[in-house]
Order: sequence, then C-alpha cells, then structure tokens
Amino acid sequence: MTADPSRSTGRMRASDADREAVVEQLREAAADGRIDMEELDTRLGQALSARTHAELAPLTEDLGPVVTAEPLVLKGGVHGASRSGRWKVPPVIRAHAGMGSVKLDFTLAECRPREVELEVHGEMGGIMIVVPQGWTVRSDELELSIGGLKDRTEGTGAPGSPVLRLTGSCDMGGVTVRHPNFRERRKLRDTK
Repeated sequence: MTADPSRSTGRMRASDADREAVVEQLREAAADGRIDMEELDTRLGQALSARTHAELAPLTEDLGPVVTAEPLVLKGGVHGASRSGRWKVPPVIRAHAGMGSVKLDFTLAECRPREVELEVHGEMGGIMIVVPQGWTVRSDELELSIGGLKDRTEGTGAPGSPVLRLTGSCDMGGVTVRHPNFRERRKLRDTK
C-alpha cells in the first residue's frame, strides 16, 4: 500500500491503491460508529472519484492516519501452516509451502478488501486455498510449473464479492483452489 495521502503532495495523482486505502479507512470508521451510513456513502463516492491526493486527504483527516495492514505471511516449513476459522483478511498474503503444506481457508474469514493479492510459492508441500461460493479467483499472473494449478471454482464470482488474485509460482507442490467440501460444509452448518 501507499503512504498516508495527507502527507503526499496534494497535486499528485492518486492511484487505485490510494483510493482503496481511504475506502477501507472509511469502512472501518463506519464499523466503529465514528461516521454514520449516510456520511459513509457520501465520502465513499468522493473517494472513488478522487483524482489527486488533495481530494482524498480531507475525507479521512478527521479519522486519524491511514493504517496500512501488514501482509500476512505463512511459511509451511517442515510441519505445515494454516489459517482457518474466523480471521480478518489483509489486502496482501504471502504463502510459502516449504516441505510442509499451507492451507488458507477463507470460508469464515472477514474480508473487507475488494481485492486480495495472494502470493503463493507451492515449493514441495503445496498450497490449498478454500474460498466461499461467489468469490472470484484470478490466476492469470500465476507462474505454472511442475506442480501446476488445480482451480475447482466456477471462475467468475458474484458481483461485489471479493476477488482473490493469485501471483507467485506453483513449484513442485502445486496450488489447489476449491470451494468447501462436504465435510467442511457440514462443519459450517454445525457452527451456525
């Protein structure tokens, strides 16, 4: 992500990442009750149409500095790693399988970013990604190699749903993307 727009030269053009950072801060403020829904709608419209940092800065200056989330880094190492259950999805995730595998289950995760970059490196153990129905998975930037990619999702998801953009490489372990299986769906029903 970029730096706080209020610290940048006002005439400098704003990027999509700059606008998205402001949108996320506004959504957080609404979730915390610092601004109401009507004000959120107004500010979101202004943020999405902003062309410069000077147009973005006033939208969040009364809310404090833009907090940029650190990327989530998972390293499979020898024993593997996973993230599942209820967790907050950051805009950037890096997963390195190593000899053990990595599993990322987004089924119960809270995902506020509209687009999540997931940099994967399948290495020896491979990476399993479980996404809810309706999510879009884009893998055109993923470097395919020995392990390959198995994408068992339907492709294009529901409008307004998160987009998971895969980058990195499959390596020997490969990368698998799928929806929750029968056992996982049953477990979800039991937790509700």
